[in-house]
Amino acid sequence: MAALKPRNPWSAEDGAELVEFAVVAPVMLLVLLGIIDFGLLFQRYQVITNAAREGARIAVLPGYTADDVETRVEQFLTAAGLEDAPPPDVGAPIVVSLGAAGPCLRMVPVTVSYPHSFSFIGGIASYFGSDDFTATTLQATATMRNELAAAATCP
Repeated sequence: MAALKPRNPWSAEDGAELVEFAVVAPVMLLVLLGIIDFGLLFQRYQVITNAAREGARIAVLPGYTADDVETRVEQFLTAAGLEDAPPPDVGAPIVVSLGAAGPCLRMVPVTVSYPHSFSFIGGIASYFGSDDFTATTLQATATMRNELAAAATCP
């Protein structure tokens, strides 16, 4: 019978999986938290985009004022859980000519802003001295044309 060779303790692979997990786990956790943060950012951006559309829709209807637009936008944002948004900016009407001596359309832009704070990535990035991922302002603008008939001539 052949004699067994003594085992070299430095060439054993016991615990290699644990070391690999310890190296990969923080990176995978960072990726997962980044996906969650950017998913929340995208969801909030979609909400303020739709709020701007709602506000622009109210702004072009006859009989509504800028206060009505602000109320509708705030209702939309509150229903979506975004509470701390500044009031929307209802821009001055834009007059668009449809040709030389032709009719004119009146359009109203509405801009909605929201301060977004990154939940996970901002805290992690601050440990590395970066303030780029702590907060940002999301902004969306919607413009719709007036619901009234086009004016016969431009002013």
